[in-house]
Amino acid sequence: MVPVVAVRGEAVREVPPELARFVVTVVARDKDRQATLRRLAERAEQTRAVIDGYGAAVERRESGSLQVFPERKRSGEKVAAYRGSVTTTVTIADFDVLGELMLRLADQDQTEVGGPWWELRPDSQAHREVRRAAIDDAISVARDYAAALGARITALVEVADAGLRPAGMQPMFARAAADAGMAGGGGPTIDLDPQVQTVHAAIEARFTISEPTALTQVD
Repeated sequence: MVPVVAVRGEAVREVPPELARFVVTVVARDKDRQATLRRLAERAEQTRAVIDGYGAAVERRESGSLQVFPERKRSGEKVAAYRGSVTTTVTIADFDVLGELMLRLADQDQTEVGGPWWELRPDSQAHREVRRAAIDDAISVARDYAAALGARITALVEVADAGLRPAGMQPMFARAAADAGMAGGGGPTIDLDPQVQTVHAAIEARFTISEPTALTQVD
């Protein structure tokens, strides 16, 4: 039988993020149901207008959960008030405007902002590069094993993906909330430092090798 060496190749890279996501939630509450719905719609539209004002810097604006429900008194079914909320997820590629946009949204009445979560694009070149690096590592390991046996690798038999660990959502900006407008000027600004993303790839490979001479010498 042709001798075979089986190895595992791995690679890890730290790369800058390519996208940032955050969520913005507007809330309305009133004793009158129609008043609650009207305020909620108005605040949601104001949020949409602020986000859309940043044009191409915003990759995506996606509506999330919409909730409207009565708040009942402790006893019975009598309604004390109606409460509603709308959540929007925003994806930003231009990090220069990220902090400004988040604070502008947080400056709106009855608005909560959370995030950002840094990430890579699904088709990021970083994923491709780390996979190739994992294959290079497997070849290097296989050559080391073969050389230790007094042999050399002759052909690739099989290569299989041992699993990729994509970068997870990594929050860096905990939360901002505002119930009233900020006073003076154009409002505060904040610089958010993008969090480095760790990309990992692992593969398993089998190579045929020439007849080991080291074993012959031992015999």
